[in-house]
Amino acid sequence: MIKYKLICKYCTNTFDSWFSSSREYEKLKKQGYINCHICNSLSVEKTLMSPSILKSQKNHMLEVKKDKYKKIKKTIDEYQKFIKKNFEYVGENFAYEARSIHYKNTKKVKGIYGSASKEEIKELSEEGIEAEVIPWLEDKSN
Repeated sequence: MIKYKLICKYCTNTFDSWFSSSREYEKLKKQGYINCHICNSLSVEKTLMSPSILKSQKNHMLEVKKDKYKKIKKTIDEYQKFIKKNFEYVGENFAYEARSIHYKNTKKVKGIYGSASKEEIKELSEEGIEAEVIPWLEDKSN
């Protein structure tokens, strides 16, 4: 099936019509079966028309996933900016610093953030020290 945008040369009315093929359009035009439904003129021609391209389900799902990824990345970026602004970075010494704060009962002006292994996080939890794991994305824009 093919869809053409048609224009009446007499009244300038434009309309769309479906044909089984371009050959079928030519055949019907030659036999005088294509006419304007407004003025009944047989002076009807094809006009420029942009093709309608349907996205496949797979492409649509890829677009949905890309949009979802962008939203998640934006949220993580906002968290990271907040953390960098409001917490002290302690790097690989996170578990040591967390224990120091917990056992010395000292309050830091700022909380801390840094890196720790899964094992270290598990040990902190077993000791009653609260720590949260969040995804951390490196800025690769440069």
